Amino acid sequence: MSDSPALTEIEQYGVERIPDADRTASPADLFRVAFGGANTFATCVLGAFPILFGLSFLQGLAATVCGLVAGALILAPLAVFGPLNGTNNAVSSSAHLGVHGRVVGSFLSLLTAVAFFSISVWSSGDALVGGAHRLAGLPQNDGVHAAAYGVFALLVLTVCVYGFRFMLFVNRIAVVAASLLFVLGAVAFAGDFDPGYQGSFPSASAAGFWPAFVGSALIVLSNPVSFGAFLGDWSRYIPAATPRRRVVAAAFLSQVATLLPFLFGLATASVIAAKASSHMDPAAPDYVGGLLAVAPSWYFLPLCLLALIGGMSTGATSLYGTGLDFSSVFPRFSRVQATLLVGVLSIGFIFAGRFAANLSQSISTFATLIITCTAPWMVIMMIGYVTRRGWYDPDSLQVFNRRQRGGRYWFHHGWNWRGMGAWLAAALLALQFVNLPGQFVGPLGGLAGGVDVSLPVGLAAAAVLHLALLRLFPEPRDAYGPDGPRLVPVADTPVPAITPAAGEPADATAGV
Repeated sequence: MSDSPALTEIEQYGVERIPDADRTASPADLFRVAFGGANTFATCVLGAFPILFGLSFLQGLAATVCGLVAGALILAPLAVFGPLNGTNNAVSSSAHLGVHGRVVGSFLSLLTAVAFFSISVWSSGDALVGGAHRLAGLPQNDGVHAAAYGVFALLVLTVCVYGFRFMLFVNRIAVVAASLLFVLGAVAFAGDFDPGYQGSFPSASAAGFWPAFVGSALIVLSNPVSFGAFLGDWSRYIPAATPRRRVVAAAFLSQVATLLPFLFGLATASVIAAKASSHMDPAAPDYVGGLLAVAPSWYFLPLCLLALIGGMSTGATSLYGTGLDFSSVFPRFSRVQATLLVGVLSIGFIFAGRFAANLSQSISTFATLIITCTAPWMVIMMIGYVTRRGWYDPDSLQVFNRRQRGGRYWFHHGWNWRGMGAWLAAALLALQFVNLPGQFVGPLGGLAGGVDVSLPVGLAAAAVLHLALLRLFPEPRDAYGPDGPRLVPVADTPVPAITPAAGEPADATAGV
């Protein structure tokens, strides 16, 4: 196996299959990237929601643990596609959605990445400016905020252009540094923290408790789910021979470990609610402002460092996947070109959304809706993996990227309407059950007594519909491996040979 490239060597690979000799990453590296991308200030903001919804600290802790474990269990299986196929998950989805249908995964990850990149830059930038104001009297005006956002965004873009190895290096530092700063925060707030903090619900039988509990758990669950389309971006450098249980365990533990920032957010939110309750007004919550109001002065500098490190880590993991997926949808762009283009557009969106259109609140709603649509896609992938017995044809997965036609995953003109139909129906149904009061409430959002059940509905509907369609309308035998399918029948339908698309030369290999 060859040595790993230097950190300063710009990554050239896009979504083509990574050669075995260049796969030098390990499950531990996957853990660092996935944990580093979530061990941030933005996750603390999510951790504050149980208190914002009126739960006590212990009730909020129970909701957090339930949501986190459930989300990690849903996410972890998505890690196997990268080592197996040497490419990202959107490309691997060709096997289940079709050569053309795989663009669904690319656009879902593109939208999710832009949303979370924006949330990361806004939350970390606000914390950095607020901390610097309290620490050194730095003015808090639009110009200073713009400068903070710009520095964050450009640093993140630089990391992403250099690619996976440099991003891995940044996350190795971020994991340790951010964790230490969170632990230091436990010392900073220990005197004010009361684990017996009482919320609005004295018991589980109190009116409104279960909507608040389930809603809190689902918000926490959405954080691991948001990584679903990105895991292959990071795991594709792991050798194919690596035991799959180790890869799955790394992904699972990376999310369980985020209990650290979630717990920091939950605990500090309870302190804010007790000492500076105006910052926890559900109509206009301001967790960052509340944290600065109750933090001891000596913690302002660590808080600024936490915002800087966390913003870099989350932003890099989001934007890296964005550039990679954009290059997979438009193969004429190299990974570097796509990263630069999408990065510049994302930075423009961040500034316009913050200063021109005031979208900083709306983007969290947008991210929630995208995740609601991503969860059924993840189920399609997992069921497809089980029915295929984990067997894929790497050459047929690359048909779209090479601008070719045919292959095992061509199905009907490049679309597998079984997977596409199950995903679309499940996503549309789930959106009907979204219940985000004051933001977005679907037509069926009130059926569960105020509880947002959109994610469970989407997950269940996708599983039932996809299996039903695979059984009623069997896929071609050649789409499965030598051992045949599991749980579903097959059809003896001929599979077209891989040929160049009309107008392309016979050796078309763009993007390889």
